[in-house]
Amino acid sequence: MTAGVTQMLDDKKVQHALMRIAHEIVERNSGADDLVIIGIRTRGDHLADRIADNIQKVEGVRVPVGYMDITFYRDDVHSRLAQPEVHQTEILFPVDNKVVVLVDDVLFTGRTIRAALDQLTDFGRPRAIQLAVLVDRGHRELPIKADYVGKNIPTSPDDEVVVRLKETDEHDSVELHQVTVQTKAKTSTRKTTKKRK
Repeated sequence: MTAGVTQMLDDKKVQHALMRIAHEIVERNSGADDLVIIGIRTRGDHLADRIADNIQKVEGVRVPVGYMDITFYRDDVHSRLAQPEVHQTEILFPVDNKVVVLVDDVLFTGRTIRAALDQLTDFGRPRAIQLAVLVDRGHRELPIKADYVGKNIPTSPDDEVVVRLKETDEHDSVELHQVTVQTKAKTSTRKTTKKRK
């Protein structure tokens, strides 16, 4: 299956986007008081750490950081054929009356964020919940919108956004893997043939 590959963000642009998000978080919340950051595994956790580091550079305050695995809160967990890979949830601080900033790498349908919101209620009642993502690629299936976005990338539903981070992939980058028109046509033909059978 062929696809066109376009680099949307390189290492420097990823770092710049995360610093800008940190500045926007501090500005919107008039500082870092009562802020906590929770990264959604996987990759959202590394982004959360970096945003917290950037806030510390800006404000001189270390914001508490937690990590969340939402596998069993997904509404499609029982319909998946593969055995889900489960990671540990680590939220070692109270979230009651705090401003929680959820962090993820890519915002797509919104179902991951819905699952994260469901899980967060098990830990308490925040004063507010905000969402920061490195990439918003559109195609929402739920009424969820990010408060802080590194980059908006127009995509088709069949495209793939590939995020690489230095913590797991040795370098930072965001690539858009676009399904070509020719590939879509072949896929459509195969589906039509199957239906006729």
